[in-house]
Amino acid sequence: MSAPDVAEKLTSLAKRRGFVFPSSEIYGGAGATWDFGPLGVELKNNVKRAWWRDMVQLREDIVGLDGAILMHPKVWEASGHVENFTDPLVECGNCRKRYRLDELPDGERLTEAWRAKTLDLASTACPNCGQKKLSEPRRFNLMFKTFVGPVEDTASVAWLRPETAQSIFVDFENVQQSSRKRIPFGIAQIGKAFRNEITPGNFIFRSREFEQMEMQYFTRPEDAPRVFEEWKARRREWHASLGIPAERLRFRDHAADERAHYAAAATDIQFEFPFGWQEMEGIHNRTDYDLRRHSEFSGKDLSYRDDVTNEKFIPYVVETSVGADRATYAFLCAAYDEEPDKEGVRVVLRLHRALAPYKVAVLPLSKNERLTPLAREVWAAVRPHAMSTYDETQAIGRRYRRQDEIGTPLCVTVDFDSLEDRAVTIRDRDSMAQVRVPIAELVPALQERLGA
Repeated sequence: MSAPDVAEKLTSLAKRRGFVFPSSEIYGGAGATWDFGPLGVELKNNVKRAWWRDMVQLREDIVGLDGAILMHPKVWEASGHVENFTDPLVECGNCRKRYRLDELPDGERLTEAWRAKTLDLASTACPNCGQKKLSEPRRFNLMFKTFVGPVEDTASVAWLRPETAQSIFVDFENVQQSSRKRIPFGIAQIGKAFRNEITPGNFIFRSREFEQMEMQYFTRPEDAPRVFEEWKARRREWHASLGIPAERLRFRDHAADERAHYAAAATDIQFEFPFGWQEMEGIHNRTDYDLRRHSEFSGKDLSYRDDVTNEKFIPYVVETSVGADRATYAFLCAAYDEEPDKEGVRVVLRLHRALAPYKVAVLPLSKNERLTPLAREVWAAVRPHAMSTYDETQAIGRRYRRQDEIGTPLCVTVDFDSLEDRAVTIRDRDSMAQVRVPIAELVPALQERLGA
């Protein structure tokens, strides 16, 4: 099965089964914005929970934050986003189609030439119409501008945040003092970010509204290179621990001329998406840029004083940043599988049990008035302990396949024997093995199999 086929089938499955819908679809869509349906919201929430558990719950040195989306406009001047958060945009003089420079044929070489100020687009054809009439690149700021207050004047300009990191930096002192953390320590945040992408696409891979899972780790300047390498390894291990094959993950280090303006070192964790190797997570050594700049622009000293040595310094920051939407898509891509069976093809989402939207499906053998009361009794017993669903329509085989397709790890079948022996059958998604257990022991048996 080719990679484009996987992308097309996943997009179809996502809408059909309630993972992801185009936003405002009845009005023709809103352009690269997406709504996560009943299954999609569960899957993405599970991705976020898994990240938070690994980054905050299981560690002694990281605490959480939920910062506001709207911030003082000076924040974005201090951070460099007003000046530097741009992409090179080219436009075809014939068809008026617009592109990011790196999306043109041989885009990486063209981008390097642009950075070196040696770019010549005279021989480059427009991918849409074929004409060689591409404009010189101009910088396009990716931030959405809005206005606070009743009058749209320059005094009321605000920006929708393009990243969640800045609230961590401006709250550094508040968090450090209130949580009594000593360096090294980190601050983690999950939240919405907004970017006016020139050419969003590839389903939920790149959109204009998305969620980020970011952590800023504050450390001594001399320790930052070591901490950077440690976080690279740890973050790659996290993705692999949730079911992404090791061979579909790789690091890509940024060259000096392509790193963000604040970074001394930067690495992408790339995943092999159906459309090629692309960034899923970024790890950056941001140096002391952010705290230093916010100190300068606000007049507030954001230095850290070591209460043991009495040493005072501006901490360096090592950042890990992964898109929740993009990671969700990667987990879907890695989980999608097809295998032949007697009915043709069995589609299975082999999602890690921690990520599966529904952990358990309760299925009466048939829609029979004698089975329904007991099946619903079983479902009521399961619901407090695991996200679950109930399905009694169509033949039992079709219902198994339906649950396989949405990634449900375990199905519990209530049959006519259950009325006599008060036992049910547990079916495993991956092996299709079945085992019979008493209803009184069902919840512990499910928890054991789910690793709960």
